[in-house]
Order: sequence, then structure tokens, then C-alpha cells
Amino acid sequence: MSGTFVGMPAFPVAAREAVRDTTLRGNLRHATRTIRDKRARAVAELDDWAALREAGKQIKDHTLRHLDRYLVRVEEAVTAAGGTVHWAADADEANEIVARLVEETGEREVVKVKSMATQEIALNEALEARGIHAYETDLAELIVQLGKDRPSHILVPAIHRNRGEIRDVFRSEMGEWGRPAPENLTDTPAELAEAARLHLREKFLRARVGISGANFVVAETGTLVVVESEGNGRMCLTLPETLISVVGIEKIVPTWRDLEVFLQTLPRSSTAERMNPYTSMWTGTTDEDGPGTFHLVLLDNGRTDTLADEVGRQALRCIRCSACLNVCPVYERAGGHAYGSVYPGPIGAILSPQLRGTGSEIDASLPYASSLCGACYEVCPVAIDIPEVLVHLRERVVQGGPAVRHGNRVVLKPAKGHAAERAAMRAAQWAFTHPGALRAGQRLASRTRRLHPRSLPGPGRAWSGSRDLPAVPAEPFRDWWQRTHGGKGGAK
Repeated sequence: MSGTFVGMPAFPVAAREAVRDTTLRGNLRHATRTIRDKRARAVAELDDWAALREAGKQIKDHTLRHLDRYLVRVEEAVTAAGGTVHWAADADEANEIVARLVEETGEREVVKVKSMATQEIALNEALEARGIHAYETDLAELIVQLGKDRPSHILVPAIHRNRGEIRDVFRSEMGEWGRPAPENLTDTPAELAEAARLHLREKFLRARVGISGANFVVAETGTLVVVESEGNGRMCLTLPETLISVVGIEKIVPTWRDLEVFLQTLPRSSTAERMNPYTSMWTGTTDEDGPGTFHLVLLDNGRTDTLADEVGRQALRCIRCSACLNVCPVYERAGGHAYGSVYPGPIGAILSPQLRGTGSEIDASLPYASSLCGACYEVCPVAIDIPEVLVHLRERVVQGGPAVRHGNRVVLKPAKGHAAERAAMRAAQWAFTHPGALRAGQRLASRTRRLHPRSLPGPGRAWSGSRDLPAVPAEPFRDWWQRTHGGKGGAK
């Protein structure tokens, strides 16, 4: 995976700055609460939601177990339908393939459907370095691009912006990218949407190359599926002469019957709709219907390494609905930029450290960007146990150990700054395996409770700086049980 956002510090440092921004917190609080309330109502309409959730989990797990077979099937089906399949091991290879394909058309402009995969590999920047201008056509992505900003949410990349800020961005920047914003543009949603429509229409009609991702790829026919709410995706997928789709290898589903499950769960979990307004599907090329040339770039970029982790691989089930972000108390307060990745929130806290590794300061900190409240697991439509993976990755950061990186089995070293934590855990392990020592320690702690400090010294300050130390009881549980029950009941 490509590197973190330039200059990003560890999550605690970035989050500390974010929570001081009252405008940001207000924007996030309003948006996430509105989305999650609407989602709850949409999900409640389905009596079989739990069964659909379990079905989605099983379909994804089955596909991941047999991914090698389904990838070959996708290549065969896409090729038979007139498309060309390319394989990209990492971001650099994917960017090189896409840039070369665009250059072969002779074009210097492309229009893009909103795509997490292309953001992950920093495709826009790679194309710009080759003199190719990529224009985002999703409204929120357009806002981010015009504002020289970064996405902060999976579903609503500009969630950190309010209407006044968006109006100011349109007024100052649209003219540099194409058709300028109308004079006297206000911050009413209708006027902002109309300004974006007029600005983008010129690009849709002029572009000869489109770039997309895909929400799903159906292996049995090689069909790609994009779901969206604005119609910009449909324009990008049908008007250009050449279409290039960059898709993570985990986006495959075996059959159309499997796709039916996700077409019910994804819209409800993301936009709180029963069905996405635009569901576009294409299989290879068809004479006089859509692009005449189609390329599919299948992207690994750390996914095979993640697949090798028996606990962490469940992150690859993700269908990018963003439901976990909207219920996360940490995300609501810190926002998406603090995660230093195009994948923010709870899913980003487990996906980014696996795709990129935990070698950088920010990736080593992401598994700690959670209260482990479990709300993310409760709303996930494919039942990813995010808290389980977070704890698993925390162990990897602190202890190191075996892992797979770039297809090779390696032994990771513990991350810096966790020596005290390792020592504390080893001491706890020793105490819990020596009952006599544990009992003596508990009694000593109870008898000296009035002398205990309000916060921990030394490295412990990082823990007690944001938490109250639990009060030590007047006597240990074992002593209380012995005194009140006379030892009956077998307490040891």
C-alpha cells in the first residue's frame, strides 16, 4: 500500500488537534448521528436482517478461502466478454498500468467514479506526475479535490465540510478546474448541486477515458457492479470510449445469487436506502453500447498478506458501507484525517495496519484508536469483529511475532515505546499463574490503598492521563468470601 498521508503523525497526536476544532466536531456530530438514525430505521424494516448479515459473512469467507480459484474465473470471464485483465501486485504497479493505458489512448484527461482503491494507491497524484489530469465526479470527492483536501469518510468524503465552506470552495476554485461557479452562489443544497452539475457536465461530454473502481465483481460472468446515488458513475461508465477499472481482489462474489444479498445490505448500511438510485453493471464490451475498450486492473497491494492472517483476514469482508464510522465515538470526535489513511474509522484502524504493516508510527498507533465498545461490530453488515482484530493487532504491535509481508513469512519486531506495556503484561502473567503471590499482592494493595496515587508515574502516565485509576477495595474478594461464607463454595 502507498504511504500514509504526507507528514501524518501518530493517531493520538493528530486526534488531539482534531478534537480542538469545534467546527469539525459539530459537522461530524450532526452528520454521523443523522446517518446512523436513518440507517437504523432502514435496517429495522427487514425481519431477516440477521440472516442476511450471516449470509454476507459466509459468502465473503467462502470467497476468501477459494480466492485463487475465483480470481482465475474472473479473468477468464472478463477476457471472454472482450475485456483485458491486468494484475497489480502493489500501488506502483497499478499506477504504472493505468498511466500507460491512458497514454496509449493519446488523452490527457480522465473522469473518475468515486473509488477507494484508486485513492488507496494515490492514482490521481501518479497520473498528475505523468501530465494526465484526473477529474473526480462524485460530488463529495469533487469538493475534496477542489479544496485541495483529503477525504475523511468512506461514504461522504467531505463530511468534515459544512455548506458554507463548500460554497466558498466552489467560488474560489471551480474556475481553475473548468466552468466557474455561478455568480452570487449561495450555500443552499440545490444551488450547490446545480453548480457541480454544470461544472461536471462539460467534463463528462469531453472525456474519452473513464476510471472506476467496483463495489463487486461477479465471478461467474465477469460482471462489475458500481452502486451510487448521483448518476455521475453512470455517466463515467457509459460515455467514455475507454474504461479502466481498478478493483481490489477481495471484491469478488461467486455468483449473481450471492450479489443479491449485498444489494440488500449495502444500501441500507451506507445511505439508509432500500436500494441505491443507480446500480450500474457491465460485462466486458458490447458493440454500440458503452465503452469500446475495457481494462480490469486487479489490485493486491497487501491483501494477500492480510489473507494469510487467520484473525485479521476478516477485514477483507468489508463492503465499504461506512456504518462502523457513523457509530464510533472515537471517529465522531476525531474525524477521518487523524487516521492518516483513505480508510478512516474502525475499519481503517484494522485494515490500514494490515495492508501497510505496522512499521510506521501512525500504523502502529491505529489499533489503539478505539474504545473497544463493540458498536462497530454490531452494525457491520458482514459481521467483521473489529474489536477482536484490534486486540489482535495490538498484540502484534507490542509483542511482534510471525506475519506475512510482501508474500514472505517474517518475524516482526515489537514497535518502539511499548517496553513498559510488555513488562506489565509479563508481570501480570506471572502473578496470575502463582496464586499465592497474587493473594499476597491483593492484600498488600488493600492495606495500602490510602497511599495510592491518583495517577500512575513514568510510562503509566499515558494510561492514567485519560482515565481514573480504579479504586482498590478495602479487602480482596477472596478474603471477603472467606469472611462471609466461611470458605464454603470453593473460592480459592
